[in-house]
Amino acid sequence: MDLTSAKWRKSTYSSANGGNCIEVADFPGGVAVSDSKDPDGPVLLVTRAALREAVQAALPTA
Repeated sequence: MDLTSAKWRKSTYSSANGGNCIEVADFPGGVAVSDSKDPDGPVLLVTRAALREAVQAALPTA
């Protein structure tokens, strides 16, 4: 998949120097996820539902 024109977004919680964070970009049918420290590295393509489930599973339970 060609993501050269993708609009990548980083969390507002990211530090100015990049820190340990991911970037996300929308594409038809899902979301692309990459490591902000490795812009030429691999990209994970997932559905929005799969990303939502992963994030919810990572959140602490009350």
